[in-house]
Amino acid sequence: MAWSQDEERLLAQIERHLVDDDPRLVARLESFNERVRRNEAKAAGQGPLSRRPRRSTVIILISWVLIATLVAALLVMVLQHGSVTSF
Repeated sequence: MAWSQDEERLLAQIERHLVDDDPRLVARLESFNERVRRNEAKAAGQGPLSRRPRRSTVIILISWVLIATLVAALLVMVLQHGSVTSF
């Protein structure tokens, strides 16, 4: 259903006032719209073929590996210390 000329004019006027009154909100909305377009393109198969994990996922994974390594190193040190003192 097409918009009438009056409705289009009113929407354009509201948009101009919004841009004048709150440019930060307009920038956020444009950023949001761009992300939605990218997500829709990915969902339609138009995005890049290789999917990379998010930065936060990589940081969490590295953190878990470091924690596991630290725990393993501490266990090895405790076990070695326990075997030395038993003699």
